[in-house]
Amino acid sequence: MIKKMIGILLLFAVISGVRAETPTLTFGIVPQQSASRLAEEWGPLLAEVGRRAGVKLEFRTAPNIPVFEERMAHGDFDLAYMNPYHYVVFHSSNGYQAFAKEQDRKIRGILVVRKDSAYRTLADLKGKTVVFPAPASFAASILTQAEFGRMHIPIEPKFVISHDSVYRAVASGLQEAGGGIQRTFEASPPEIQDGLRILMETPAYTPHAFAAHPRVSSEVLAKVQAAMISLSGDEVGQRLLAVMAFKGLSAARDKEWNDIRALDITLLKHYSQP
Repeated sequence: MIKKMIGILLLFAVISGVRAETPTLTFGIVPQQSASRLAEEWGPLLAEVGRRAGVKLEFRTAPNIPVFEERMAHGDFDLAYMNPYHYVVFHSSNGYQAFAKEQDRKIRGILVVRKDSAYRTLADLKGKTVVFPAPASFAASILTQAEFGRMHIPIEPKFVISHDSVYRAVASGLQEAGGGIQRTFEASPPEIQDGLRILMETPAYTPHAFAAHPRVSSEVLAKVQAAMISLSGDEVGQRLLAVMAFKGLSAARDKEWNDIRALDITLLKHYSQP
């Protein structure tokens, strides 16, 4: 009996040891949509990536983009999906290193209006209130507002938490126009998407970055990167990517975001210095 109990304890210790060796990483997702919707869409994808990589990926986000920025500044996430400007800032301040990005896509800001709207040009929105997700939303806010500035068209900017909030506000007629990006627009519910029209697109830039905090080991990161890239190679992964309106994921290097650095944006300069 004693030998049997010792055997069981030893087996339990071995199993516990294996479990303890499975790395757990927090994965922060920029809140372009509501937290509940992000969890619904990203949860299965992260679970599958974790399964393939032999790690556990814990979904994390924030109630809004400014809070997400604060959490990034504190290094709260081991891995994170962030907009291009966020990546430039938090690479500089605390060493987040890009390892992947969406395959075969550049990011553009878009400006949407109701499908039945009389607005046909940016000039038609002179003096109007235009809604945006957050001040430092790179394409949806910074690039779209830059187009108004370039054309000397004054508007009243208003911030409404998320991309989904923008699309819903405009589709419902509560707001005249709003900024977003193609991916979140394509991922929005059909009833919202069908009620909107894209009025304008901005120039294109390197898209959102998947980046890792320096504390993540190169060995673990390589496994996560390989797992993410593998998703486009089979039906299971393709279904998960389609939910996100991703074509696929590819490896990335820091220098690919030099086009963002060249814009010399200073909106989050208080976070930019290490």
